[in-house]
Amino acid sequence: MKCYKYIFNTSLLKNYGFFIFIFIFLLYFICLFLFYFKYYNSLKNIINQIKEAKYNSFNFNLNKNQSIETTNNITKKKKKKKKKRNSALNLNQNKSKSKKDHNFLFSRNNKGKKKKMSYIIKGRSNSGSNRFIIDNINNNLILDDGDDMKKDLKNKEISEYTDNELNSLEYKKALIQDNRTFTQYYISLLKKNHLLRFSFYCKNKDYNSPIIKMFLFFLFISVGFSINALFFNDDTMHKIYIDEGSFNIIFQLPQIIYSSLISNIINKIIDYSALSENNILEIKKVEKKEDLHIKVKDTFRILKIKFALFFIISFALLLMFMYYIICFCGIYENTQIHLIKDSLISFGLSLIYPFGTFLIPGIFRITALRAKDRDKEYQYKFSNFIKDIL
Repeated sequence: MKCYKYIFNTSLLKNYGFFIFIFIFLLYFICLFLFYFKYYNSLKNIINQIKEAKYNSFNFNLNKNQSIETTNNITKKKKKKKKKRNSALNLNQNKSKSKKDHNFLFSRNNKGKKKKMSYIIKGRSNSGSNRFIIDNINNNLILDDGDDMKKDLKNKEISEYTDNELNSLEYKKALIQDNRTFTQYYISLLKKNHLLRFSFYCKNKDYNSPIIKMFLFFLFISVGFSINALFFNDDTMHKIYIDEGSFNIIFQLPQIIYSSLISNIINKIIDYSALSENNILEIKKVEKKEDLHIKVKDTFRILKIKFALFFIISFALLLMFMYYIICFCGIYENTQIHLIKDSLISFGLSLIYPFGTFLIPGIFRITALRAKDRDKEYQYKFSNFIKDIL
């Protein structure tokens, strides 16, 4: 690192590390530009959609409770009217009054007679006056409005659990909500934690920025590349000299494993500042309407801080890594290929071992959820602990 004068006084054309980090720096600025002008607004829209869906859910439950209460009151009134029906005249009068008070829906049965199915009442929501149909048979509340029905479908889609939500459920809730098989749970872990799939498979339902996920792939390559370079000490150089420059995989294997493990720890720390899903999911957990606005406001504030830290830390790490790697590749010009091979093998291991390690939490989780007595809560928590540290 003291040889920077020598590095910049010589040609950089043979310095592979220089070209690798110039490419990653270019991706960094592209990511920063696109995130600021496009993808952050997309995240804001997602948060606002979740907020709207939660508000509609609160209002829907309120209207439903009011409608059920109205239904009960009407039923009581009907019972009182039946007691007063002493003649056909009174019966006709009561029918005419009920038609004035409520709009009834009729359907004909097989015999051609009219059968009363449901009645329509009016309710209000944030968007204005809505028309609700109470189904007497199924006791369901149906929103009779085309635009609002589309909103309901969107709200239902947002309200559905993501894989991350299902994987993080408490034991008692998971017993009810999580009916996935071992294979489905295993695949959900790979979607979330396998770097290649997580970064480039955009059909995953999560609340992370796609452009940041893609950039993380290349940032993690730079981390692994730099950590591998730190393990090249005097003994490594001497072994390369004895082997006349040939690549000795047996000698390099411990170094490859160590660098892979250390790189993954650093990557987990970077993930915390780069990913937004866990923060956004906190909004979906809000149970009181009055707390929703405060939670959304706090989420925006936290995400701004996290993303700012992510881009600052990423820039600082790339700058330090670039300086060290350029110095290393400039001084040890003939060792560059060894470093690249080590880094590729180490990075390849990080893409392979999740296929084996994520079998472990699945074994503990599924057996805990399928227990007959449903008393394996500690086993279930242990599976979540393993999942989080892998």
